[in-house]
Amino acid sequence: MKILLFRRLTQISILALFILSNHYGFKFLSGDLSASLLFGKFQLADPFALLQLFLAGATLSLSVILGAVCIALFYAILPPRAFCSWVCPVNLFTDIAARLRAKFGFKDSPILKISRKTRYYFLALTLIFSAFLSLPVFESISFVGVVQRGIIFLDSFVIATIFVIIVFDIFVLERGVCGHICPLGAFYSLVSKFSPLRVSHNVSNCTKCIKCLRVCPEAQVLDMIGKRDGFVSSECVSCGRCIDVCEDNALKFSIINLKELK
Repeated sequence: MKILLFRRLTQISILALFILSNHYGFKFLSGDLSASLLFGKFQLADPFALLQLFLAGATLSLSVILGAVCIALFYAILPPRAFCSWVCPVNLFTDIAARLRAKFGFKDSPILKISRKTRYYFLALTLIFSAFLSLPVFESISFVGVVQRGIIFLDSFVIATIFVIIVFDIFVLERGVCGHICPLGAFYSLVSKFSPLRVSHNVSNCTKCIKCLRVCPEAQVLDMIGKRDGFVSSECVSCGRCIDVCEDNALKFSIINLKELK
């Protein structure tokens, strides 16, 4: 549970810094996850939002572009999709939904069945329509944006969005929002395609208890369990659940040789 606790502390701390900076005059991290100022000086920006704005024909300042590049490089070196599990507040509520879904017996009865690749189609469509409509499409309707801004700026409307997300993941499709739909998750999977830090598997230590597969939100990335040594793909959300439950020391975060990347 150590990684889970550290992950939750990271998510909550980031939101707390935004709230303190936006409402109480601190200058740690003002703005929101789409665009912010670090210590009141350094401009940071969501690279996916900036890409949509660029395709929509918006004029972008050099400081915003550099801020987006810095964020992209930051997540490119971190374990895959670290934003999804360690920063994005939507993850807090999809995890709650997953627990409730399992508790009430909905785990094996999805109403909707769609491929995990659907999020990549949504990513492509987002970029195409951003250029075609001259509008940052996902940024304009993003549930991630609604949730993070609602929490940061204390907007009660966010409760309705959170409710819809939880209901969808419980009754419609397990891990549907993050695992099948979200184009932002697909974007960060591509950004971290060559990330040097990955969860690794040591087959000689593995007892095939499959506890890791039961808790993994992207179980397809653990296809090597009990079969071979290996590293997860960039579709992993690097949540560390598999490491937390593994009692055999078969899974851990490791530095990968670039030749071994999938």
